[in-house]
Amino acid sequence: MKLYIKNMVCDRCKMAVEKVLLDQHLQTVKVQLGEVELRQESLDEKAYQQLKQALQQLGFELLEDKKKALVNQIKARIVQLVHHNQEPLKTNLSAFLSSQLDTDYASLSQLFSSEEGNTIEHYYIQQKIERAKELLSYGEFTLSEIAFQLNYSSVAHLSAQFKKETGLTPTQFKGELKRSSLDSL
Repeated sequence: MKLYIKNMVCDRCKMAVEKVLLDQHLQTVKVQLGEVELRQESLDEKAYQQLKQALQQLGFELLEDKKKALVNQIKARIVQLVHHNQEPLKTNLSAFLSSQLDTDYASLSQLFSSEEGNTIEHYYIQQKIERAKELLSYGEFTLSEIAFQLNYSSVAHLSAQFKKETGLTPTQFKGELKRSSLDSL
């Protein structure tokens, strides 16, 4: 049985969800951002409600609507790609998402825009800028290295998108260091 969970945006979130599942005596096949596969074929209503409540107490939400679940999967794949992959994307975003979710990109894009009021591309840019903010705040990488890590064609391209999204240049940002939590995007 697959469950889709909103607000799973990091490895710590996965650990929290795994603990809830363990506490509920539910066995998992796999747990990934936004998605859990249980060994059980189904849950009775009482077990489902207990799981739903336990997840809500930690700020997660079980998604019952298939459209919302698919949007959540899109977001989870983008967060995974931007924040947790070590290598840059070797294909374009549309091909990546289509292959990951086994759905044509036009359908994914239309659904995402109608549900979120934002495009997939803009959400991807927002995530990349948040990752750039994180890397800038660490002070371990040059802007050139950050641009490469985030798959930008040049430092100028990263800087232009950064300024458009934040109102600051990367250098100005380093002086102020403002970041947002991933689940608030």
